[in-house]
Amino acid sequence: MSMQVSQKKSALNSEINITPLCDVMLVLLIIVMLIAPLLQAGVDVTLPEAAYTSEKPENDAQTVLAVTADGRFYIDKVQVSEQDLLREVQAVLERKFEKIVLIKADQDAQYSSVMSLLDRLQRAGIEDIGLITERKVGSFGAAGGGE
Repeated sequence: MSMQVSQKKSALNSEINITPLCDVMLVLLIIVMLIAPLLQAGVDVTLPEAAYTSEKPENDAQTVLAVTADGRFYIDKVQVSEQDLLREVQAVLERKFEKIVLIKADQDAQYSSVMSLLDRLQRAGIEDIGLITERKVGSFGAAGGGE
């Protein structure tokens, strides 16, 4: 931007300087770009692999129940005790539009704890349950199409 030179010394420059605004916006953009992937990490579990899977990225509308290898339970990234699990799942499902529970179990988690969880969810009346897995390397989806 150019500055106007006038004859009067008391004349004010009424032009807006947007350089500081651009600097602040660029810094905020960089911060958001660095922080956003860290917020989507979720609970760290090693998922089992399956050949025939369908892509469904995680979002906030879903209820994800994670089971770690050491037997801890997380509902939407928040750790809950085994005793409070059903009550917390039902409370979370009441607040959400999509009434599906996705189970994200570590491949080293005990089979009995995952089956017990499935049994308890079904006894509580929650029947829309899905399992999250990783796609095997070199395999195609259930429709048989490639990527």
